[in-house]
Amino acid sequence: MPSVAAGEPSMSASTIVADTARGYHILKIDGYSSTKVNPNGEAIKSGQFTVGGHRWRITYYPNGRTPDSADYVSLYLELDETVTKCVKAKFQIRFASLVTRQPSLKSAAAHTMTTENGRGYPKFVKREDLEKSEHLKDDAFTVRCDIVVFNEFRAEATAVANQFVTVPQSDLKQHLGDLLKGEKGADVVFSVGGETFAAHRCVLAARSPVFSAELLGAMKEGGTGSVVRVEDMEAQVFKALLCFVYTDSLPETEDEGAAMFQHLLVAADRYNMERLRLICQEKLCNHIDVHTVATILVLAEQHRCDGLKRACFDFLSSPVHLVAVMITTGFVHLRITCPDVAMELIARCLAPLGTSVTLRMAAPNGTKRARVDETGELLRRAS
Repeated sequence: MPSVAAGEPSMSASTIVADTARGYHILKIDGYSSTKVNPNGEAIKSGQFTVGGHRWRITYYPNGRTPDSADYVSLYLELDETVTKCVKAKFQIRFASLVTRQPSLKSAAAHTMTTENGRGYPKFVKREDLEKSEHLKDDAFTVRCDIVVFNEFRAEATAVANQFVTVPQSDLKQHLGDLLKGEKGADVVFSVGGETFAAHRCVLAARSPVFSAELLGAMKEGGTGSVVRVEDMEAQVFKALLCFVYTDSLPETEDEGAAMFQHLLVAADRYNMERLRLICQEKLCNHIDVHTVATILVLAEQHRCDGLKRACFDFLSSPVHLVAVMITTGFVHLRITCPDVAMELIARCLAPLGTSVTLRMAAPNGTKRARVDETGELLRRAS
């Protein structure tokens, strides 16, 4: 057995690991103009919330916390409990509408938090700028506070990297992608939209229970080398679907428009590929606008995409957006195709009115009726 050369230093390594807990709190300031009656230095506190085993509150100063921040909105994070030792936390407060749009925003540095020394943003936003911005809608704005609590630190031994053998990253994705492109060993051909695609039954069956039933199970179509016709799907959509089957990713050069992800969502649902279905929903959430929201909402309802549906309703919660959408052909299609969803949307809009009404809407199979109570909830649906 080889021995270590005389005088050669021994090697060891360790890692300091931070035991952390993460969480966030959403605070909505509803009736912003009314809160401005609070004088400088007077705070309004959020509801209590818990992160990392500690209780917290956000303090909101509509006219600033200190005299030099009187023209600003101030926001602070404070512990809402008595502690016997210091609590260390790093936090970040930003407009909730910026969370998905700006991944890198200014944040407060790690601070020692105690009940006496809340930290935060004395000049979070100038009131004049806030009142002109898109963040203030219907006299309300929403912020999000992300918190990381550092509970303890511990040291762990770390394996020393081998100096003689380097293991490369997995290239399985590359090999499977090349298998699809090269068609070597392919045993099934799909005819889609006038184009043909060669593939491997075992790979498809492993990735999709629908493909498994169609190609290997009781529903097996033809034998080796047979052509399977796929109706109601575009060739580029099926091509992207196959790429995901083999590589768990979409082609980098693929169309990034909303229409492509809508078609892919339908295909993912058709072949019961849940991860692809969720990816498409996530992508479509970023494509919601006045021109697409009605179509996306129909798609979300038809394919049971609850998260995507909530994103559409969130966009339409703005009266400006809703009015603009209601004059589009997409909304007409929504009203005819999914009258229940259209009534649910109208019910949400009526909620602030505090009144009870009966809705009637034409549908392909007759008139739909629903009763909406004073809170905007649908009490009854009937044909």
